[in-house]
Amino acid sequence: MRFLKLFTCISLILIFSLCFTMPCFAEATAYVWSPLDNKTQETSSQISTEANSNTGTNNLSLECGSAILIEQTTGQVLYEHNIHEQLRPASVTKVMSILLIMEALDSGKINLTDKVPCSENAAAMGGSQIWLDPRETLSVDEMLKAICVNSANDCVVAMSEFIAGSEEAFVQMMNDKAKELGMNDTTFKNCHGLDEDGHVTSAYDIALMSKELLNNHPTVTKYTTIWTDSLRDGKSQLLNTNKLIRTYKGATGLKTGSTSLALYNLSASATRDDLSLIAVIMKAPSTRVRFAEAQKLLDFGFNTFSFKQFGKKEDTVKSISIDKGITSSVDAILKDNCGTLIEKGKDKNIEQTLNLPESIPAPVTAGQKLR
Repeated sequence: MRFLKLFTCISLILIFSLCFTMPCFAEATAYVWSPLDNKTQETSSQISTEANSNTGTNNLSLECGSAILIEQTTGQVLYEHNIHEQLRPASVTKVMSILLIMEALDSGKINLTDKVPCSENAAAMGGSQIWLDPRETLSVDEMLKAICVNSANDCVVAMSEFIAGSEEAFVQMMNDKAKELGMNDTTFKNCHGLDEDGHVTSAYDIALMSKELLNNHPTVTKYTTIWTDSLRDGKSQLLNTNKLIRTYKGATGLKTGSTSLALYNLSASATRDDLSLIAVIMKAPSTRVRFAEAQKLLDFGFNTFSFKQFGKKEDTVKSISIDKGITSSVDAILKDNCGTLIEKGKDKNIEQTLNLPESIPAPVTAGQKLR
């Protein structure tokens, strides 16, 4: 029986998938606990993705203008169709806006209970909205519900002004984050997605920012999985624009978008049996087609692949002895979940090997790589 071997180092987990159509490489990051400065510090983190042979052509016969399917944890591309074509994202733009809101929340810059005012500018937004009044305030929690569930343009503008001082400053933050994430096909002109010349992105870039949001701010699914809700003591009803939340098993989000120029877009995410996928559809001819083709991509992923997990975030990989140190040993702790995609039915053909030294000489510093 041919085995797939995993050689694991403290700062690098290199996965060779011999049973996959093409090789899949993934790197994971570990924390090294230092007894010298009593804190953890992460080592460098990278993700390398390589598409399998099914991705080269539109062999699922999709009608949309552009599409991509990725594995959420690693970002590995499982299917692609015109993935770098620059198109209008419509309200899928809000994935980036929500990402910046979640970053502000998780960093402590803002709190869910903070009251957010509504400016005349925010109240004047067209398109999908909850009809904010400049005389009212809503909490950040309520704003997130309205943005994630109802795609409220007025609320996302109000949040942009609350976080950055102005929508223009917030849009600059969006473009800075896009550059940081390697979204080279993207230029944001606003935070809501209403059509504006030069406001473009690609299916690939939408997948990148969707992955960043779901992997690093998983509590967002508290909002993106709401089917119906209400605000203002029940006076404002919310209904999720993403019908897959109700109809697709394991759906976790994420965001719809449509305008007369952009047509119908969707970033759809789902998790089943430890496998998390993100399917992006752009420029579908109808709302029916965007949901049907997102489901087709997700079904392809779940029917073809499984995810083999080898370690969970914060797991201690190994305790290593320290020669002549202040303390006798040091722990290596995984920063993130780690594993690999394999073809279904071949998960038994795997062998994991931990390749680490039994001891290291002092001094030991936080973030030190152990080979």
